[in-house]
Amino acid sequence: MRANCSSSSACPANSSEEELPVGLEVHGNLELVFTVVSTVMMGLLMFSLGCSVEIRKLWSHIRRPWGIAVGLLCQFGLMPFTAYLLAISFSLKPVQAIVVLIMGCCPGGTISNIFTFWVDGDMDLSISMTTCSTVAALGMMPLCIYLYTWSWSLQQNLTIPYQNIGITLVCLTIPVAFGVYVNYRWPKQSKIILKIGAVVGGVLLLVVAVAGVVLAKGSWNSDITLLTISFIFPLIGHVTGFLLALFTHQSWQRCRTISLETGAQNIQMCITMLQLSFTAEHLVQMLSFPLAYGLFQLIDGFLIVAAYQTYKRRLKNKHGKKNSGCTEVCHTRKSISSRETNAFLEVNEEGAITPGPPGPMDCPRALEPVGHITSCE
Repeated sequence: MRANCSSSSACPANSSEEELPVGLEVHGNLELVFTVVSTVMMGLLMFSLGCSVEIRKLWSHIRRPWGIAVGLLCQFGLMPFTAYLLAISFSLKPVQAIVVLIMGCCPGGTISNIFTFWVDGDMDLSISMTTCSTVAALGMMPLCIYLYTWSWSLQQNLTIPYQNIGITLVCLTIPVAFGVYVNYRWPKQSKIILKIGAVVGGVLLLVVAVAGVVLAKGSWNSDITLLTISFIFPLIGHVTGFLLALFTHQSWQRCRTISLETGAQNIQMCITMLQLSFTAEHLVQMLSFPLAYGLFQLIDGFLIVAAYQTYKRRLKNKHGKKNSGCTEVCHTRKSISSRETNAFLEVNEEGAITPGPPGPMDCPRALEPVGHITSCE
């Protein structure tokens, strides 16, 4: 609502309107630069992750898509239902409830592919799930939103960001396809690219998190309820995804992959949908949730990676101690065996040098080394 004033110098509303476009333009330019840079970096990162994908394993997931089916069930079954239950349990306002539901209906984000690589997950399944969930979002997002908001009274229609979904698909499939080709033609070089991409991915996650918070610092509010939901929502996704994968008898590697894919949502798609569907007044109350969700899913992902790497290191040390113990035992047995052999040869040599039957004093002395070694055993 704008105030009706005749003098632009006396009306503060008009003066703010003169200054507002400049700020918006600067903010828009920064957001555009950040979006372009992050898109390019994400494309390079997906290219490096594609170097870990094998055509044979990828084709096996497509031929028998049990893991993909479980992932899609988690993505568009568990997550929207969890969002609906959280909105009802915390008695959220309509504006807050719809943003939680939109986040739950979004497809998986590419951040899950990075964390999956760090926990030795199934990269072929991870990239397949991300691609399939993004394609399925074209129909599943409006369907889930319609089903869960059917009893709600919305004042305006929601706009599905189909263009953003298409851009995500292009940025995902094309770099991954090039990475798969490089891994097929030059497997040794692809391992080097993969190691570099893992380091770059970690730096990119930190840069995106910090830059996203700084660019949208005006959208943060102090609503403790939304912050609480943004903290527990990704955790519920990780746990329920892991349990469902375990219940369907998936391997441990696939369980870790499906867990990370379930809890990691496409934050950019949620923000785009909010910007297309709601006014600036509502956005101030709504944008804090996807930003907090993105921050907490980064923290959860790093904690999961740290826990897995710690477990892996302890398991490796445990096996190393067992192997070293076995090596010492084998070395000791070899040493004892060599001593017995030398003693036996010495006895035979003495028997061969001394002619005739041995005297009464010769047998104990000849058998003394063997008896000594036997007692040591």
